[in-house]
Amino acid sequence: MKKAVRLYLTGNFQVLVFNAYIKENAERNNLKGFLRNLEDGRIEIFIEGDHRNIEKMIEICKKGTRQSKINNLDEKEESFQDFKEFKVLHI
Repeated sequence: MKKAVRLYLTGNFQVLVFNAYIKENAERNNLKGFLRNLEDGRIEIFIEGDHRNIEKMIEICKKGTRQSKINNLDEKEESFQDFKEFKVLHI
């Protein structure tokens, strides 16, 4: 079953390392969407794909990397948008 969610993460991140970690895991789990670093310090991740793979990715995001500390993860269900790849956006 297809699903889409938007995640907002707060915590301490080494941005380049964390972004690469998320992109690698999204691609490994065949998820599409994007990641972007917001001006307020949060990381926004939009992912869509198979329900089970999304649940795996949420757990990966909660855990983070060895260098990161995730303080909070907010999750919001979204409409499926049929992205073709996973990108790291720069704003």
